[in-house]
Amino acid sequence: MYPDLPKSYKGVYPFRLGTTSFIYPDNYIPNVKMLGPYIDEIELLFLESGAKESLPSKHEIDELSRLSREFEITYNVHLPVDIFMGDNNFLTRNYAVETVKKVMDLCEPLAPSTYTLHLSIDEKTAKTGCLDEWQKLLYKGMEKLISAGIKSEAVSIENLNYSIDWVDRIIDDFNLSVCIDIGHLILYGFDLETVFNKYLDKTTIIHLHGVENGRDHISLDRISEDFIPPLMEILKRFTGVVSLEVFSYNHLDLSLKFLEKCWQREMGKMGSLPIHKGYELP
Repeated sequence: MYPDLPKSYKGVYPFRLGTTSFIYPDNYIPNVKMLGPYIDEIELLFLESGAKESLPSKHEIDELSRLSREFEITYNVHLPVDIFMGDNNFLTRNYAVETVKKVMDLCEPLAPSTYTLHLSIDEKTAKTGCLDEWQKLLYKGMEKLISAGIKSEAVSIENLNYSIDWVDRIIDDFNLSVCIDIGHLILYGFDLETVFNKYLDKTTIIHLHGVENGRDHISLDRISEDFIPPLMEILKRFTGVVSLEVFSYNHLDLSLKFLEKCWQREMGKMGSLPIHKGYELP
């Protein structure tokens, strides 16, 4: 019914290579069945908090767990993006905390490598730079989340449309992890290596996708050639999860081929063997 990927990329890179659960126009389980033979990890996208059908059932979680064993894959979870931990409305903040706890409890049997969280900011606050109140509210929300029994290091804070150092205190004080979204760094004009070097020790996952003409989450081959050298330097040093955060078969297929080409070229510069299963950097 759906096209298979042309080859397997399991165990190929020094990092675990993944992609999203939205590659085929179907639900979580069909996507995992199609992708499981070809990659190391799948990013389960739970982007909407309100609709009941936006989260898998207990039966689906059990099946995802079984497929994890069958295909020898792991999962990471992208928490809903329609929640606002730093909102000035107490009920909105409380709903955000409850939603995160609900999703993490649901997915616990899957032992995800990380749960990625957006600490969103409203446009006015971002433009004015008046951050104090927003940061205080975020802090209160995170305090409540941790007090609910959440393992803080399991939560990775993703860089968005603002400098991630705006939430440094929250990351440090609560021992949170970091998700570096390379596409967001490019889209909003941040230096890739500067951010990576600062947060390397805390980074559990990298989101990787193309950016062109103000549009992101497209195939990786649309990334400007200027960004390839720093990107390769980052990937050579990273051993966590790299998720190709695209949402269609064509974008994934092109991204996998482009990444392989860039990696082989980089290894050629180092005088190393081409990419192959079990390869490790010297």
